[in-house]
Amino acid sequence: MRSLLAVDLGLRTGLALYGADGRLRWYRSQNFGTATRLRRAVHGVLRELPEVGWLVLEGGGNLAEIWTREAERVGITVHRIPAERWREQLLYTREQRTGAQAKHHAGELARHVIDWSAAPRPTSLRHDAAEAILVGLWGALHVGLLEQVPAELRR
Repeated sequence: MRSLLAVDLGLRTGLALYGADGRLRWYRSQNFGTATRLRRAVHGVLRELPEVGWLVLEGGGNLAEIWTREAERVGITVHRIPAERWREQLLYTREQRTGAQAKHHAGELARHVIDWSAAPRPTSLRHDAAEAILVGLWGALHVGLLEQVPAELRR
C-alpha cells in the first residue's frame, strides 16, 4: 500500500502523510533550524516511511533539492508545485486574494480534512502543517488516491 508525503518547504517544515485510501494519517510542523540539519533529517524522515510512493513538495529552491535528491535515491516519485496550484483547486478565488487570507482559509479547510480523516485534532494548527495537509490533499487527487474532492470537504 503506497502512501503520499506532502511537505510545505521551509526550515520550519509542514509534513502530512496520506494513506493509500486518500485520507490524512498524521501531520506535524518541524523546525529543522538550518539547511544542514534539514539535510541530515530528511534521510531519516523518508527511511521511517518505507510505504511512501509519492512526495509532493510545495515550493522550490535549495530545500526542495534536498528532499528531491533523497526521495529519488530511495525510489519515491516527486512532484513539485507552487502554492497557487493547490490553492486554485481547493480554495475559492475570494479566499486567496492575499497571502494572509489564503493561510487563514487553508487553516479552516485543513481542520475539515483532519475531521474527515478522523486524524487526531490539533490543539493549535501551524500554517505550515495546515498547508502541508492541503498540499497532500491536492497530491492525493493528482496521483489518484482520491477521484475527486470528497463531498464532506466541498464548500
